[in-house]
Amino acid sequence: MEPKSPSKLKLSFTGFTRYKRVLKTSIIVLVVVLLLVGVYFAFSPGKGRGVFKESYFSVVVDCGSSGTRVNVYEWMSEGESNMKFPLLLHSYPDKTTKSSLWKNSCQYHCMQTEPGLDKFVGNSSGVRVSLEPLILWAEQVVPRERHSDTPILVLGTAGLRRLAIDNARQVLEDVVAVVKEHTFLYRKNWIRVLSGKEEAHYGWVALNYKMGRFGNYSESPTLGLIDLGGSSLQVVMEIDDAREDTHLVRSKIGSMEHQILAYSLPAFGLNEAFDRSVVMLSQAQWFKENTHNTLEVRHPCLGSDFVQNYSCPGCLGLNSSYQKIFNGQTWIAEFPSLHLVGEPNWELCKGLAKAAAINSSSLDWSQPTVGTKCKAGSYSYGGSYFINLTAAAYPSARFHALSGFYAVFNMLNLNPRANFTKIWEEGQQLCSRSWANLSSISRNQKYAGQYCFHVPYMASLIEDSLCLGDKEIIFGPGDVSWTLGAALVEGEQLLFRTTKTETSISTLKNMGIVSSPVVLFVLLLCLLFIIYRCQIKLPMPSRNSAAAGVSLPSYVAHPKCRPN
Repeated sequence: MEPKSPSKLKLSFTGFTRYKRVLKTSIIVLVVVLLLVGVYFAFSPGKGRGVFKESYFSVVVDCGSSGTRVNVYEWMSEGESNMKFPLLLHSYPDKTTKSSLWKNSCQYHCMQTEPGLDKFVGNSSGVRVSLEPLILWAEQVVPRERHSDTPILVLGTAGLRRLAIDNARQVLEDVVAVVKEHTFLYRKNWIRVLSGKEEAHYGWVALNYKMGRFGNYSESPTLGLIDLGGSSLQVVMEIDDAREDTHLVRSKIGSMEHQILAYSLPAFGLNEAFDRSVVMLSQAQWFKENTHNTLEVRHPCLGSDFVQNYSCPGCLGLNSSYQKIFNGQTWIAEFPSLHLVGEPNWELCKGLAKAAAINSSSLDWSQPTVGTKCKAGSYSYGGSYFINLTAAAYPSARFHALSGFYAVFNMLNLNPRANFTKIWEEGQQLCSRSWANLSSISRNQKYAGQYCFHVPYMASLIEDSLCLGDKEIIFGPGDVSWTLGAALVEGEQLLFRTTKTETSISTLKNMGIVSSPVVLFVLLLCLLFIIYRCQIKLPMPSRNSAAAGVSLPSYVAHPKCRPN
């Protein structure tokens, strides 16, 4: 094969040189443009944050016993290096939220529909009516372009926990049918019923995150939690010593592991406790003054103008026959309805509330007990059973009372650190006024009517049942909910990013590489310098290069060196 002539070789090298120059010029122009963009965003206030860092959202729906609520959280993957959790930028709803879903009965910030989903077993349309407006409202809060990567959690609590497994599953299937019609990211395992321990744990995480108690930079001890819902009561505290306990939860927060005791006590919520008070009254008054076929129950915590047909599971003889042995005789009664009327009496109301708080089984609750004090451990007193929590020795010096505690206390207009003597006094004064005018408490007549039971019940629950009267109790803050803890803890396991590329970008953001425009500016500057210093100079066929002894391929050798 004949080698290429020098003229053809020169043309080949000339074409390559032109291509190389165009490529090098294009790269330099591109780097300069990127450099200018980096300079602009690095030194323009607020510009870099919007381009190089982007907030994200999560939606949590709380399916409680008294209603269904929604919270939207906006996050930023940023914060202290020792923190696993992201930075909370904003939570919705807030004090500025205006909506027809804003319920007067919800004293702390919440967007709510009533009643709870546990009332809609076999009623898919009822589930839809409860959920639809909440999800639509959340879709208005989250920017439309973020819907597809915003996870939605729908978590049930005590109301759904008390249902039979099949009934709860049916309600959850109805929930899935509604959620999947919307644009948020969801998985079926994100729609479930929480255990009581999980709910308590999430509440504790939310409180301590909100109050800045997590992280190596915080030397303050974590806070204890008492959280009162409609059906259940949660009590959580951190302990120092390791112990075998069914209520023990090991919670890893960043680089720190916390050992906490998380109690969830069913039937101690506000609504369940009021039902229990009606049960006690129905039992006592039926044996004494039952007439005709209707049970009329007079409640000492209700105003004299309060009259209502009332239904509660477990109330004596309601819609079913009821059999009980009393004074050696078996009584069987059947009442088609229960008529609840008010007969206000503050002292009797206090006694009834205390009996409900300590879960008394005695019919003599109407005789107020004087001087009874809490003792460590569980024990009986006059047929009463005290909750077995004091055995934990309460290592937390300070407890925050949230949700129902805050809602009841907030109406008293007291300092969040008010002592119980002041609570009892103000409660009595407020109830004396409210029995004459329910609207002075709330426009929601049901809530206002039961409020004077809630005040002594709340105080008795803390003092007589939980035995926390000697601890520092702070009521609030009102905007802390276990849903924040669920978004934090479960958010770590959600699929915020669905591709490996997005995961890599997220990792870089967490490392702080992509998040800083100044870092990008420096990187681009270094890239420009490298391109400038590392220009490749390819040999060109010329007389000078040949004279300098530059080696060329054999087929470009000097003519006189050609083989014969």
